[in-house]
Amino acid sequence: MKLFDDIPVERPATPLLDTLDTPAALRAMNLDQLVQVADELRAYLLYSVGVSGGHFGAGLGVVELTVALHQALDTPYDRLVWDVGHQAYPHKILTGRREAMTGIRRYGGLAAFPRRAESPYDTFGVGHSSTSISAALGMALAARTRGEKRRVCTVIGDGALTAGMAFEALAHAGHVDANLLVILNDNEMSISENVGGMASYLARILVSKPYISMREGGKKVLSHLPGALELARRTEEHMKGMVSPATLFEEMGFNYIGPIDGHDLDALTHTLHNMRDLDGPQFLHVKTCKGRGFLPAEADPIGYHAITKLEKREPEKPVDTPAPLKPQDTPASTTPPKPNRPKPKKYCSVFGDWLCDMAAVDPRLIGITPAMREGSDLIRFSQEYPERYYDVAIAEQHAVTLAAGMACESMKPVVAIYSTFLQRGYDQLIHDVAVQALDVTFAIDRAGLVGEDGPTHHGALDLSYLRCVPGMVVLAPADEAECRAMFSAAYHHPGPAAVRYPRGTGPGVEIPEHLEPLEIGKAQQRRQGRSIALLAFGSLNGPAATVAEAMDATHLNMRSIKPLDHAAILAAAGEHDLLVTLEENVVAGGAGSAVNELLAAQGVKVALLNLGLPDTFVEHGKPAELLSECGLDAPGIEASIRARLSGEA
Repeated sequence: MKLFDDIPVERPATPLLDTLDTPAALRAMNLDQLVQVADELRAYLLYSVGVSGGHFGAGLGVVELTVALHQALDTPYDRLVWDVGHQAYPHKILTGRREAMTGIRRYGGLAAFPRRAESPYDTFGVGHSSTSISAALGMALAARTRGEKRRVCTVIGDGALTAGMAFEALAHAGHVDANLLVILNDNEMSISENVGGMASYLARILVSKPYISMREGGKKVLSHLPGALELARRTEEHMKGMVSPATLFEEMGFNYIGPIDGHDLDALTHTLHNMRDLDGPQFLHVKTCKGRGFLPAEADPIGYHAITKLEKREPEKPVDTPAPLKPQDTPASTTPPKPNRPKPKKYCSVFGDWLCDMAAVDPRLIGITPAMREGSDLIRFSQEYPERYYDVAIAEQHAVTLAAGMACESMKPVVAIYSTFLQRGYDQLIHDVAVQALDVTFAIDRAGLVGEDGPTHHGALDLSYLRCVPGMVVLAPADEAECRAMFSAAYHHPGPAAVRYPRGTGPGVEIPEHLEPLEIGKAQQRRQGRSIALLAFGSLNGPAATVAEAMDATHLNMRSIKPLDHAAILAAAGEHDLLVTLEENVVAGGAGSAVNELLAAQGVKVALLNLGLPDTFVEHGKPAELLSECGLDAPGIEASIRARLSGEA
């Protein structure tokens, strides 16, 4: 295996990899050729992600496993399901998409995750974790029903295995005795000792054909002796449990093998060839190193989970050094350099700072996250208040109900969660929090169009699915200062309350240090105009201000989706000919719908135009590109308004 300490900026030579338009050719290769393919695959992965940016460390960790799987399985006839998809870049390279990888996650390019419409090798579309075993089990049962000898294999990471959904699927697979191979890609979780001589030796014995033949033959013989079969089963189970974590998975009905070294192609191909045709549920435990082969990523797997694209460095041109100025040559006056303006703060950093500041004055505050410590910027809080910080792993449902339990005991839990992941905890938000009117604050990150990760990660639905929940408060800031004040408002509200904010930086306004709350349900008029009133929610206040100036329109920063500022809306309806609602959420059931419902209930007749995300799943691309496509940038908003006005004329 080649080691790298830098990402190549020029395409590396990959002569053997370049011959692989499909993985079928791998099945005729010897071990030395497979090792060469793995080395070239790792080099090309480093190069392509350097060009495009994207998920990084996970893919480097499964290079050998990906080669071995496509060599052992008859893909795509045999089904290979990747969990989440962070680790699927090598899979995409081997399955006919090599040259398109440099455009991955770009507008119009390859998707960031496996996607059925993109390739027959992508058997299941993913984006959220822990779904793979359920999906693969469904495929295995379908094959059994149709009498097909199709193999089904899924690869799930140790982090994704922490979710309850994964264990539900494991339990079901063992119960129905499905022909399913589950591979645990273990690169961090301490469910076993590191791969050692004894463990590797045992794994080879357990998967060997003589052992399997003896095991199955022994079952037939012992089945005629009362109690002997059960005794043999328990003896085998305890022997495995002495040197591996087999007991848990064996009890769920799986034949457990491992752990084995996930970077040893010889061991991987040998094991997979023996396991692929075994009947019943099989579980292979593979130990890998995230970021394998790239030294900085091995040292910092979290920091190198994903990277931005690298710009090519132009060669430096020689510069003639001017002669030093003599005192009499010094200019009489010079223009002072412009002061460096501080960079705008990310919204998640505004939240992280607020959380620490509020925790300093209120010992009841508890911070909860479902494995999003870095993304939601809880690093400082986890370090300063470790006894009040809970990372529950990938268990969104548990995170919400854990907060409910804490709120029952007069604590003040704050759940930091992405909009797209809160969808998974929606039942718990309704039944466990809202029905009981419990005091839980939700910090909903990545609201709106998040960019290159695409439709599985866009926060396009939260306004719609939150505002219909009785007793829920929903706020959306226009800038960083409002974001901080809204967190204080939501925190002090004696019931469930959410602040939804976008990914990335705000407009760069000054952020106060105090913790004074913003008034809930009170809009802010930012501009008085004529004829047209723009009612902007959250992130679209920026383009709304531009459009309001261009069209001499009134601009209201609505701030609160639930409750609405009834007085401000009714006044705007009475003073203007057209009300335009703006939101980075689907129009169906969103903030604009709430305005429509209010006006209908009050019997107010006024022309309305609801602008928001379309009734479709928006693809991946940079947020600016996607907002333009959806007509939610300033030119698009103005064009929609003028089209409406011309249509009415």
